[in-house]
Amino acid sequence: MSLAILAIILFVSIFVLVLYGYPVAFTLGGLSLIYAFCFLDPTILTLLPNRVMGVMDNSVLLAVPLFVFMGIMLEKSGLAERMLHTMSEFFGRVRGGMAVSVIIVGALLAASTGIVGATVITMGLISLPPMLKKGYPATISTGVIAASGTLGQIIPPSVVLVLLGSVLGVSVGKLFHAALIPSMLLVGGYVAYILILGLIKPNLFPRGNEEATTCDKAFFADLIGSLVLPLSLIVAVLGSILWGIASPTEAAAIGAAGAMLLTFFQGKLRWSTVKDVCRDTTHLTSMVFMILLGATTFSLVFRELGGDRFLLQLIEAGDLSEYQFLALVMVVVFVAGFFIDFIEIVFIIVPVVTPIFIGYGTDLIWLGILLGINLQTSFLSPPFGFALFYLKGVAPPEVKTVDLYRGIVPFLVIQVVLLVLVVAFPEWLGIVGSK
Repeated sequence: MSLAILAIILFVSIFVLVLYGYPVAFTLGGLSLIYAFCFLDPTILTLLPNRVMGVMDNSVLLAVPLFVFMGIMLEKSGLAERMLHTMSEFFGRVRGGMAVSVIIVGALLAASTGIVGATVITMGLISLPPMLKKGYPATISTGVIAASGTLGQIIPPSVVLVLLGSVLGVSVGKLFHAALIPSMLLVGGYVAYILILGLIKPNLFPRGNEEATTCDKAFFADLIGSLVLPLSLIVAVLGSILWGIASPTEAAAIGAAGAMLLTFFQGKLRWSTVKDVCRDTTHLTSMVFMILLGATTFSLVFRELGGDRFLLQLIEAGDLSEYQFLALVMVVVFVAGFFIDFIEIVFIIVPVVTPIFIGYGTDLIWLGILLGINLQTSFLSPPFGFALFYLKGVAPPEVKTVDLYRGIVPFLVIQVVLLVLVVAFPEWLGIVGSK
């Protein structure tokens, strides 16, 4: 049996074991080491320490724990509840106004936290019961919350984009810049869908609150307190990156410090809160970096077995064009998102296909945006979308699983349309260095 075939068996074996629930980091690293000892010259593993140190020396990856800290701290601050209340008052006269408010608050939380699970759960807890109480159908309520909660996959500063930048070997700042217009289009598409649905089928939404007040001093004070401060943090973090003032890592440190200040201004900054945030940040960061070290071992062994060359030969033999191979990878990533987390996809699948895309001359910034949108889509797709599971876990008993499945379909269609637009018109969407 050729070594290249063994490389493919290694890849499939890891994927199957992950599906069975084995720890990703130890499966990646452990199984790769077993294959190396059994089928390669063990001296190959002397290259591994240098690769591990290369990962540890990557200053961009320092942004991961800092962004995670920022997101969890903001989750504890209670700003989400204030923002939702303020936006609901602002759109109170519009049919579907509360759904629009949830989308906007979800986008702001995504730009502040970048953590999908936390955003979906937070939005589910604070907005689903009021929406149902006001008379919103369960399908629309759950669809809006799940879709807006996953915006953290693509809206900067996204942890997904940070990890993709590291694996693809491209600038995280350029990825953030390239994601701005697509992410705004996605939010705009969600809002437009709700507003149009409210015009076409007004009976689906409760009547707007004609007595909603949006012009008194108390309202504007609440608006400033709930929106301006988080927006200031977003501008400080993203602006410093996009304007070249700070690197992503330095901007993440600004975000972490700013999140603590916002929590302090909300009166929620206590020693117990800091301990909880630090513990959760350490847990998530340790998981990411353990997977990254396992992925480094897998990448070394897979390439030494000739797996990348074998895949390239298969593609050449199949005479696949760049776009045909892109479509194949997008389908594989989409389906994989039903079963495994985005971190595992980034560290298992993306390193395998990246050399092939480089061979095609594909723009990796463009590829990173496509992967980010695709991962977000897979988070929402029935029957195994992770966001649907998160939301179902905090939904009231009267909300059925079928409500979630039916409610998310229109938003999936909007995401697929955006994915097609990014493939077809990258220059129009401001994706830097696109083809």
